[in-house]
Amino acid sequence: MSTVLVKNIHTLVTMDRDRRELHNAAIFVRDQVIEQVGLTHDLPQAADQVLDLQGRHMVLPGLVNTHHHFYQTLTKVVPAAQNCDLFNWLKTLYPIWANLTAEGVYVSAQMAAAELMLSGCTTASDHLYIYPNDCTLDDEIAAMKDMGMRFHASRGSMSVGESLGGLPPDALVEKETDILKDSQRLIEQYHDPERYAMLRMTLAPCSPFSVSTDLMRESAAMARSYTSVRLHTHLAENQSDVDYSLAKFGMTPDDYAESVGWVGDDVWHAHCVKLSDRAIAKFGRTGTGVAHCPCSNMRLASGIAPIRKMLNHGVPVGLGVDGSASNDIGNLMQEARTAFLLARVGSCDAQSMTARDILEVATLGGAKVLGRDDIGAIAPNMAADFIAINVDRPEFAGAHRDLVAALIFCPVSHVDYSFINGQMVVERGNLTTVDLPVLIERTNKLSLTML
Repeated sequence: MSTVLVKNIHTLVTMDRDRRELHNAAIFVRDQVIEQVGLTHDLPQAADQVLDLQGRHMVLPGLVNTHHHFYQTLTKVVPAAQNCDLFNWLKTLYPIWANLTAEGVYVSAQMAAAELMLSGCTTASDHLYIYPNDCTLDDEIAAMKDMGMRFHASRGSMSVGESLGGLPPDALVEKETDILKDSQRLIEQYHDPERYAMLRMTLAPCSPFSVSTDLMRESAAMARSYTSVRLHTHLAENQSDVDYSLAKFGMTPDDYAESVGWVGDDVWHAHCVKLSDRAIAKFGRTGTGVAHCPCSNMRLASGIAPIRKMLNHGVPVGLGVDGSASNDIGNLMQEARTAFLLARVGSCDAQSMTARDILEVATLGGAKVLGRDDIGAIAPNMAADFIAINVDRPEFAGAHRDLVAALIFCPVSHVDYSFINGQMVVERGNLTTVDLPVLIERTNKLSLTML
Protein backbone atom coordinates (compact mmCIF):
# COMPACT_ATOMS: atom_id res chain seq x y z
CA MET A 1 0.00 0.00 0.00
CA SER A 2 1.14 3.57 -0.66
CA THR A 3 -0.13 6.88 0.68
CA VAL A 4 0.06 10.50 -0.45
CA LEU A 5 -0.65 13.62 1.62
CA VAL A 6 -1.13 17.04 0.03
CA LYS A 7 -1.42 19.61 2.80
CA ASN A 8 -1.63 23.33 3.50
CA ILE A 9 -3.75 23.98 0.41
CA HIS A 10 -4.71 27.65 0.14
CA THR A 11 -8.13 26.89 -1.42
CA LEU A 12 -9.49 23.43 -2.16
CA VAL A 13 -12.28 23.35 -4.75
CA THR A 14 -13.82 19.96 -4.05
CA MET A 15 -16.73 19.83 -6.53
CA ASP A 16 -18.22 17.38 -4.04
CA ARG A 17 -21.95 17.00 -3.42
CA ASP A 18 -22.03 20.23 -1.40
CA ARG A 19 -19.55 22.04 -3.71
CA ARG A 20 -17.38 22.83 -0.70
CA GLU A 21 -14.47 25.26 -1.03
CA LEU A 22 -12.06 24.73 1.87
CA HIS A 23 -9.14 26.83 3.08
CA ASN A 24 -5.94 25.50 4.67
CA ALA A 25 -7.07 22.10 3.47
CA ALA A 26 -5.53 18.71 2.78
CA ILE A 27 -6.09 15.52 0.78
CA PHE A 28 -5.03 12.06 1.94
CA VAL A 29 -4.70 9.33 -0.70
CA ARG A 30 -4.29 5.61 -0.22
CA ASP A 31 -3.55 3.31 -3.16
CA GLN A 32 -4.56 5.80 -5.88
CA VAL A 33 -7.92 6.57 -4.21
CA ILE A 34 -8.82 9.62 -2.12
CA GLU A 35 -9.43 8.48 1.46
CA GLN A 36 -9.86 11.75 3.36
CA VAL A 37 -10.54 15.41 2.53
CA GLY A 38 -10.64 18.20 5.07
CA LEU A 39 -8.65 20.79 6.99
CA THR A 40 -4.93 20.18 7.26
CA HIS A 41 -4.95 19.89 11.06
CA ASP A 42 -7.71 17.24 10.93
CA LEU A 43 -5.97 14.86 8.52
CA PRO A 44 -2.99 12.49 9.03
CA GLN A 45 0.30 14.34 9.24
CA ALA A 46 2.46 11.69 7.60
CA ALA A 47 2.41 9.63 4.40
CA ASP A 48 4.78 7.86 2.04
CA GLN A 49 4.77 11.01 -0.10
CA VAL A 50 4.03 14.44 1.35
CA LEU A 51 3.53 17.60 -0.70
CA ASP A 52 3.38 20.74 1.43
CA LEU A 53 1.85 23.53 -0.64
CA GLN A 54 2.59 26.07 2.11
CA GLY A 55 -0.68 27.96 1.66
CA ARG A 56 0.24 29.11 -1.84
CA HIS A 57 -1.81 26.89 -4.16
CA MET A 58 -5.38 26.24 -5.18
CA VAL A 59 -6.28 22.59 -5.76
CA LEU A 60 -9.19 21.38 -7.85
CA PRO A 61 -10.25 18.17 -9.59
CA GLY A 62 -8.41 17.32 -12.77
CA LEU A 63 -10.13 18.62 -15.88
CA VAL A 64 -11.79 16.18 -18.28
CA ASN A 65 -11.33 16.47 -22.05
CA THR A 66 -14.23 14.83 -23.88
CA HIS A 67 -13.23 15.34 -27.53
CA HIS A 68 -9.89 15.47 -29.32
CA HIS A 69 -8.02 14.21 -32.38
CA PHE A 70 -4.48 13.71 -31.14
CA TYR A 71 -2.98 12.97 -34.55
CA GLN A 72 -3.85 16.48 -35.73
CA THR A 73 -1.09 17.82 -33.49
CA LEU A 74 1.15 17.12 -36.49
CA THR A 75 -0.84 19.48 -38.71
CA LYS A 76 -1.32 22.66 -36.72
CA VAL A 77 -1.71 25.92 -38.67
CA VAL A 78 -1.43 24.34 -42.14
CA PRO A 79 -1.45 27.45 -44.39
CA ALA A 80 -3.96 26.12 -46.94
CA ALA A 81 -6.44 25.26 -44.17
CA GLN A 82 -6.15 28.41 -42.07
CA ASN A 83 -9.18 30.18 -43.53
CA CYS A 84 -11.54 27.28 -44.29
CA ASP A 85 -14.90 26.24 -42.95
CA LEU A 86 -15.40 22.66 -41.75
CA PHE A 87 -15.93 20.77 -45.01
CA ASN A 88 -13.23 22.66 -46.95
CA TRP A 89 -10.87 22.33 -44.01
CA LEU A 90 -11.36 18.55 -44.05
CA LYS A 91 -10.92 18.29 -47.82
CA THR A 92 -7.69 20.29 -47.58
CA LEU A 93 -6.24 18.12 -44.81
CA TYR A 94 -7.34 14.62 -45.85
CA PRO A 95 -4.45 14.24 -48.37
CA ILE A 96 -1.93 15.34 -45.74
CA TRP A 97 -3.35 12.99 -43.11
CA ALA A 98 -2.94 10.15 -45.62
CA ASN A 99 0.78 10.31 -44.80
CA LEU A 100 0.23 9.50 -41.12
CA THR A 101 2.29 6.58 -39.75
CA ALA A 102 2.27 4.48 -36.60
CA GLU A 103 5.17 6.53 -35.24
CA GLY A 104 3.16 9.67 -35.97
CA VAL A 105 0.17 8.32 -34.04
CA TYR A 106 2.37 7.52 -31.02
CA VAL A 107 4.32 10.79 -30.98
CA SER A 108 1.32 13.04 -31.68
CA ALA A 109 -0.62 11.35 -28.87
CA GLN A 110 2.21 12.01 -26.44
CA MET A 111 2.51 15.63 -27.56
CA ALA A 112 -1.23 16.17 -27.28
CA ALA A 113 -1.23 14.57 -23.85
CA ALA A 114 1.65 16.78 -22.75
CA GLU A 115 -0.28 19.93 -23.68
CA LEU A 116 -3.38 18.66 -21.94
CA MET A 117 -1.60 17.57 -18.77
CA LEU A 118 0.29 20.84 -18.42
CA SER A 119 -3.03 22.69 -18.68
CA GLY A 120 -4.73 20.64 -15.95
CA CYS A 121 -6.33 17.76 -17.84
CA THR A 122 -6.15 14.38 -16.11
CA THR A 123 -8.64 12.36 -18.18
CA ALA A 124 -8.94 12.57 -21.97
CA SER A 125 -10.98 10.98 -24.70
CA ASP A 126 -9.51 10.86 -28.18
CA HIS A 127 -11.24 10.14 -31.48
CA LEU A 128 -8.87 8.45 -33.95
CA TYR A 129 -10.82 7.78 -37.14
CA ILE A 130 -8.09 7.62 -39.80
CA TYR A 131 -5.80 4.58 -40.25
CA PRO A 132 -3.55 4.93 -43.29
CA ASN A 133 -0.29 3.02 -43.74
CA ASP A 134 0.66 1.08 -40.57
CA CYS A 135 -1.49 3.08 -38.11
CA THR A 136 -3.49 1.37 -35.36
CA LEU A 137 -5.26 2.54 -32.25
CA ASP A 138 -2.83 0.37 -30.28
CA ASP A 139 -0.10 2.95 -30.97
CA GLU A 140 -2.13 5.67 -29.29
CA ILE A 141 -3.05 3.45 -26.35
CA ALA A 142 0.63 2.66 -25.78
CA ALA A 143 1.53 6.37 -25.89
CA MET A 144 -1.08 7.28 -23.30
CA LYS A 145 -0.02 4.49 -20.98
CA ASP A 146 3.54 5.81 -21.13
CA MET A 147 2.31 9.34 -20.38
CA GLY A 148 0.31 8.19 -17.36
CA MET A 149 -2.99 9.79 -18.39
CA ARG A 150 -6.43 8.37 -17.71
CA PHE A 151 -7.70 7.59 -21.19
CA HIS A 152 -10.87 6.84 -23.14
CA ALA A 153 -9.76 5.56 -26.55
CA SER A 154 -12.29 5.92 -29.36
CA ARG A 155 -12.09 3.49 -32.26
CA GLY A 156 -13.16 5.90 -34.97
CA SER A 157 -13.86 4.96 -38.56
CA MET A 158 -14.79 6.20 -42.01
CA SER A 159 -16.45 3.87 -44.52
CA VAL A 160 -18.27 6.09 -47.04
CA GLY A 161 -15.90 7.79 -49.45
CA GLU A 162 -16.47 10.35 -52.19
CA SER A 163 -17.62 7.78 -54.73
CA LEU A 164 -20.55 6.87 -52.44
CA GLY A 165 -21.47 10.45 -51.60
CA GLY A 166 -19.29 10.85 -48.51
CA LEU A 167 -16.75 13.56 -47.80
CA PRO A 168 -13.44 11.67 -47.35
CA PRO A 169 -11.43 10.37 -50.33
CA ASP A 170 -11.97 6.69 -51.09
CA ALA A 171 -8.34 5.90 -50.23
CA LEU A 172 -8.93 6.81 -46.57
CA VAL A 173 -12.03 4.73 -45.86
CA GLU A 174 -12.13 1.17 -44.50
CA LYS A 175 -14.34 -1.82 -45.12
CA GLU A 176 -17.07 -2.01 -42.52
CA THR A 177 -16.39 -5.68 -41.79
CA ASP A 178 -12.78 -4.75 -40.96
CA ILE A 179 -13.91 -1.85 -38.78
CA LEU A 180 -16.26 -4.02 -36.73
CA LYS A 181 -13.72 -6.82 -36.41
CA ASP A 182 -11.05 -4.43 -35.14
CA SER A 183 -13.55 -2.73 -32.81
CA GLN A 184 -14.32 -6.07 -31.17
CA ARG A 185 -10.62 -6.89 -30.88
CA LEU A 186 -9.82 -3.59 -29.20
CA ILE A 187 -12.68 -3.85 -26.71
CA GLU A 188 -11.74 -7.38 -25.72
CA GLN A 189 -8.03 -6.59 -25.51
CA TYR A 190 -8.06 -3.25 -23.71
CA HIS A 191 -11.41 -2.19 -22.23
CA ASP A 192 -11.56 -1.97 -18.44
CA PRO A 193 -15.11 -1.51 -17.10
CA GLU A 194 -14.01 -1.43 -13.45
CA ARG A 195 -14.14 1.62 -11.22
CA TYR A 196 -10.92 3.71 -11.38
CA ALA A 197 -10.10 2.26 -14.82
CA MET A 198 -7.17 3.94 -16.56
CA LEU A 199 -8.32 2.78 -20.00
CA ARG A 200 -11.75 2.39 -21.52
CA MET A 201 -12.87 1.89 -25.09
CA THR A 202 -15.45 3.81 -27.13
CA LEU A 203 -16.87 3.03 -30.57
CA ALA A 204 -16.91 6.16 -32.69
CA PRO A 205 -17.87 6.10 -36.39
CA CYS A 206 -16.61 9.50 -37.47
CA SER A 207 -19.71 11.34 -38.66
CA PRO A 208 -22.97 10.97 -40.56
CA PHE A 209 -21.18 12.20 -43.70
CA SER A 210 -18.45 9.54 -43.61
CA VAL A 211 -20.11 6.27 -42.48
CA SER A 212 -23.21 4.28 -43.38
CA THR A 213 -26.39 3.86 -41.36
CA ASP A 214 -25.56 0.16 -41.07
CA LEU A 215 -22.22 0.91 -39.41
CA MET A 216 -23.90 3.31 -36.99
CA ARG A 217 -26.47 0.68 -35.98
CA GLU A 218 -24.00 -2.21 -35.78
CA SER A 219 -21.52 -0.16 -33.75
CA ALA A 220 -24.28 0.73 -31.30
CA ALA A 221 -25.29 -2.91 -30.96
CA MET A 222 -21.70 -4.01 -30.42
CA ALA A 223 -20.96 -1.35 -27.79
CA ARG A 224 -24.10 -2.23 -25.87
CA SER A 225 -23.16 -5.89 -25.78
CA TYR A 226 -20.27 -4.97 -23.43
CA THR A 227 -20.19 -3.18 -20.08
CA SER A 228 -19.41 0.55 -20.08
CA VAL A 229 -18.42 0.78 -23.75
CA ARG A 230 -19.81 4.10 -24.96
CA LEU A 231 -20.65 5.65 -28.32
CA HIS A 232 -19.30 8.88 -29.78
CA THR A 233 -19.49 10.80 -33.06
CA HIS A 234 -19.67 14.31 -34.53
CA LEU A 235 -23.15 15.81 -34.88
CA ALA A 236 -24.69 19.06 -36.10
CA GLU A 237 -21.32 20.78 -36.15
CA ASN A 238 -22.29 23.51 -38.61
CA GLN A 239 -25.02 24.39 -41.11
CA SER A 240 -23.40 22.31 -43.89
CA ASP A 241 -23.56 19.32 -41.57
CA VAL A 242 -27.29 19.90 -41.06
CA ASP A 243 -27.87 20.43 -44.79
CA TYR A 244 -26.09 17.16 -45.59
CA SER A 245 -28.26 15.26 -43.11
CA LEU A 246 -31.45 16.71 -44.54
CA ALA A 247 -30.40 15.97 -48.13
CA LYS A 248 -28.97 12.50 -47.48
CA PHE A 249 -31.32 11.11 -44.84
CA GLY A 250 -34.32 13.43 -45.00
CA MET A 251 -33.87 14.07 -41.27
CA THR A 252 -32.27 16.59 -38.95
CA PRO A 253 -29.05 15.35 -37.33
CA ASP A 254 -30.73 14.58 -34.00
CA ASP A 255 -33.56 12.65 -35.66
CA TYR A 256 -31.03 10.73 -37.73
CA ALA A 257 -29.05 9.90 -34.60
CA GLU A 258 -32.20 8.67 -32.90
CA SER A 259 -33.15 6.56 -35.94
CA VAL A 260 -29.89 4.59 -35.72
CA GLY A 261 -29.96 4.16 -31.94
CA TRP A 262 -27.56 6.97 -31.10
CA VAL A 263 -29.39 8.70 -28.26
CA GLY A 264 -29.19 7.62 -24.65
CA ASP A 265 -27.04 7.99 -21.56
CA ASP A 266 -24.27 5.88 -23.14
CA VAL A 267 -23.85 8.30 -26.08
CA TRP A 268 -22.19 11.67 -26.46
CA HIS A 269 -21.87 13.82 -29.56
CA ALA A 270 -19.19 16.37 -30.39
CA HIS A 271 -20.06 20.01 -31.14
CA CYS A 272 -23.88 20.08 -31.52
CA VAL A 273 -23.64 23.73 -32.53
CA LYS A 274 -26.82 23.54 -34.59
CA LEU A 275 -29.12 21.54 -32.31
CA SER A 276 -32.70 22.82 -32.34
CA ASP A 277 -34.66 23.48 -29.16
CA ARG A 278 -36.57 20.26 -29.83
CA ALA A 279 -33.31 18.33 -30.16
CA ILE A 280 -31.94 19.83 -26.95
CA ALA A 281 -35.05 18.75 -25.09
CA LYS A 282 -34.64 15.24 -26.56
CA PHE A 283 -31.03 15.04 -25.45
CA GLY A 284 -32.04 16.18 -21.98
CA ARG A 285 -34.80 13.56 -21.71
CA THR A 286 -32.55 10.74 -22.88
CA GLY A 287 -29.33 11.77 -21.10
CA THR A 288 -27.46 12.09 -24.40
CA GLY A 289 -24.22 13.98 -23.82
CA VAL A 290 -22.44 16.80 -25.68
CA ALA A 291 -18.75 17.64 -26.02
CA HIS A 292 -18.52 21.43 -26.31
CA CYS A 293 -15.50 22.62 -28.33
CA PRO A 294 -15.71 26.43 -28.42
CA CYS A 295 -12.27 27.28 -29.84
CA SER A 296 -12.62 24.90 -32.78
CA ASN A 297 -16.17 26.09 -33.45
CA MET A 298 -14.91 29.68 -33.59
CA ARG A 299 -11.83 28.84 -35.65
CA LEU A 300 -13.93 27.10 -38.33
CA ALA A 301 -16.73 29.71 -38.08
CA SER A 302 -19.22 26.96 -37.23
CA GLY A 303 -21.19 28.96 -34.68
CA ILE A 304 -21.84 29.00 -30.94
CA ALA A 305 -23.23 25.89 -29.27
CA PRO A 306 -26.12 26.85 -26.93
CA ILE A 307 -24.72 25.12 -23.87
CA ARG A 308 -26.61 27.26 -21.34
CA LYS A 309 -29.83 26.07 -22.89
CA MET A 310 -28.50 22.49 -22.90
CA LEU A 311 -27.60 22.66 -19.23
CA ASN A 312 -31.01 24.11 -18.40
CA HIS A 313 -32.61 21.06 -20.06
CA GLY A 314 -30.40 18.60 -18.19
CA VAL A 315 -28.13 17.70 -21.10
CA PRO A 316 -24.77 16.34 -19.87
CA VAL A 317 -22.14 18.77 -21.22
CA GLY A 318 -18.36 18.43 -21.07
CA LEU A 319 -15.52 20.36 -22.69
CA GLY A 320 -13.30 19.28 -25.58
CA VAL A 321 -10.32 21.00 -27.16
CA ASP A 322 -11.05 19.16 -30.44
CA GLY A 323 -8.29 18.42 -32.92
CA SER A 324 -5.13 20.46 -32.80
CA ALA A 325 -5.55 21.28 -36.50
CA SER A 326 -8.69 23.26 -35.71
CA ASN A 327 -7.90 24.79 -32.34
CA ASP A 328 -4.62 24.85 -32.59
CA ILE A 329 -3.69 24.18 -28.99
CA GLY A 330 -4.57 21.63 -26.34
CA ASN A 331 -4.97 23.91 -23.33
CA LEU A 332 -8.10 22.73 -21.53
CA MET A 333 -8.04 25.53 -18.98
CA GLN A 334 -8.08 28.00 -21.87
CA GLU A 335 -10.99 26.07 -23.37
CA ALA A 336 -12.94 26.50 -20.15
CA ARG A 337 -12.37 30.26 -20.15
CA THR A 338 -13.36 30.51 -23.80
CA ALA A 339 -16.54 28.50 -23.18
CA PHE A 340 -17.41 30.83 -20.31
CA LEU A 341 -16.93 33.98 -22.37
CA LEU A 342 -18.60 32.59 -25.48
CA ALA A 343 -21.71 31.57 -23.56
CA ARG A 344 -22.06 35.13 -22.34
CA VAL A 345 -21.54 36.83 -25.69
CA GLY A 346 -23.68 34.28 -27.51
CA SER A 347 -26.67 35.05 -25.30
CA CYS A 348 -25.83 38.74 -24.73
CA ASP A 349 -26.39 37.95 -21.06
CA ALA A 350 -23.62 38.39 -18.51
CA GLN A 351 -25.53 36.21 -16.04
CA SER A 352 -25.93 33.25 -18.40
CA MET A 353 -22.73 31.51 -17.29
CA THR A 354 -20.70 31.89 -14.10
CA ALA A 355 -17.10 30.89 -13.52
CA ARG A 356 -18.20 28.12 -11.16
CA ASP A 357 -20.73 26.89 -13.73
CA ILE A 358 -18.01 26.32 -16.30
CA LEU A 359 -15.62 24.77 -13.77
CA GLU A 360 -18.35 22.24 -13.10
CA VAL A 361 -18.73 21.56 -16.82
CA ALA A 362 -14.94 21.07 -17.09
CA THR A 363 -14.86 18.54 -14.24
CA LEU A 364 -18.11 16.85 -13.20
CA GLY A 365 -19.70 17.58 -16.57
CA GLY A 366 -16.93 15.81 -18.46
CA ALA A 367 -17.03 12.90 -16.03
CA LYS A 368 -20.75 12.44 -16.64
CA VAL A 369 -20.34 12.64 -20.40
CA LEU A 370 -17.76 9.84 -20.24
CA GLY A 371 -19.93 7.77 -17.91
CA ARG A 372 -17.61 8.10 -14.91
CA ASP A 373 -18.67 8.41 -11.28
CA ASP A 374 -15.11 8.14 -9.96
CA ILE A 375 -13.55 11.35 -11.34
CA GLY A 376 -14.47 15.04 -11.45
CA ALA A 377 -14.58 15.70 -7.70
CA ILE A 378 -12.24 15.60 -4.72
CA ALA A 379 -14.01 13.44 -2.17
CA PRO A 380 -13.51 10.11 -0.39
CA ASN A 381 -13.64 7.09 -2.71
CA MET A 382 -12.92 9.18 -5.80
CA ALA A 383 -9.88 8.62 -8.00
CA ALA A 384 -6.84 10.63 -6.92
CA ASP A 385 -6.86 12.96 -9.94
CA PHE A 386 -6.30 16.61 -9.00
CA ILE A 387 -4.27 19.66 -9.95
CA ALA A 388 -2.61 22.53 -8.09
CA ILE A 389 -2.11 26.11 -9.27
CA ASN A 390 0.06 28.69 -7.53
CA VAL A 391 -1.97 31.70 -6.37
CA ASP A 392 1.05 34.04 -6.45
CA ARG A 393 1.38 34.06 -10.24
CA PRO A 394 1.04 37.46 -12.00
CA GLU A 395 -2.36 36.76 -13.56
CA PHE A 396 -3.92 36.39 -10.11
CA ALA A 397 -2.48 39.64 -8.73
CA GLY A 398 -5.43 41.70 -7.55
CA ALA A 399 -7.83 38.75 -7.84
CA HIS A 400 -7.60 37.28 -4.33
CA ARG A 401 -11.14 38.36 -3.41
CA ASP A 402 -12.37 35.28 -5.30
CA LEU A 403 -9.58 33.02 -6.47
CA VAL A 404 -11.96 30.26 -7.56
CA ALA A 405 -13.60 32.59 -10.06
CA ALA A 406 -10.14 33.85 -11.02
CA LEU A 407 -9.35 30.40 -12.40
CA ILE A 408 -11.74 31.27 -15.24
CA PHE A 409 -11.73 35.06 -15.39
CA CYS A 410 -7.92 35.26 -15.42
CA PRO A 411 -6.10 33.19 -18.10
CA VAL A 412 -4.22 30.21 -16.65
CA SER A 413 -1.43 29.02 -18.91
CA HIS A 414 -0.34 25.95 -16.95
CA VAL A 415 -0.64 24.05 -13.69
CA ASP A 416 2.11 23.65 -11.13
CA TYR A 417 1.27 20.12 -9.98
CA SER A 418 -0.90 17.34 -11.30
CA PHE A 419 -1.72 13.95 -9.85
CA ILE A 420 -3.30 11.20 -11.95
CA ASN A 421 -4.23 7.94 -10.27
CA GLY A 422 -2.27 9.12 -7.24
CA GLN A 423 0.94 9.64 -9.24
CA MET A 424 2.58 13.04 -9.62
CA VAL A 425 2.78 13.64 -13.39
CA VAL A 426 3.47 17.39 -13.25
CA GLU A 427 5.89 18.74 -10.64
CA ARG A 428 6.65 22.46 -10.37
CA GLY A 429 5.25 22.95 -13.86
CA ASN A 430 7.30 20.18 -15.45
CA LEU A 431 6.13 16.84 -16.81
CA THR A 432 7.60 13.87 -14.98
CA THR A 433 6.69 11.14 -17.48
CA VAL A 434 8.37 12.37 -20.67
CA ASP A 435 11.40 14.38 -21.80
CA LEU A 436 9.49 17.33 -23.23
CA PRO A 437 12.25 18.93 -25.36
CA VAL A 438 12.92 15.58 -27.04
CA LEU A 439 9.20 15.06 -27.63
CA ILE A 440 8.85 18.51 -29.18
CA GLU A 441 11.77 17.81 -31.51
CA ARG A 442 10.26 14.48 -32.61
CA THR A 443 6.88 16.12 -33.17
CA ASN A 444 8.32 18.87 -35.35
CA LYS A 445 10.32 16.40 -37.40
CA LEU A 446 7.34 14.17 -38.08
CA SER A 447 5.09 17.14 -38.79
CA LEU A 448 7.36 18.38 -41.56
CA THR A 449 7.52 14.93 -43.19
CA MET A 450 3.73 14.90 -43.62
CA LEU A 451 3.50 18.04 -45.73
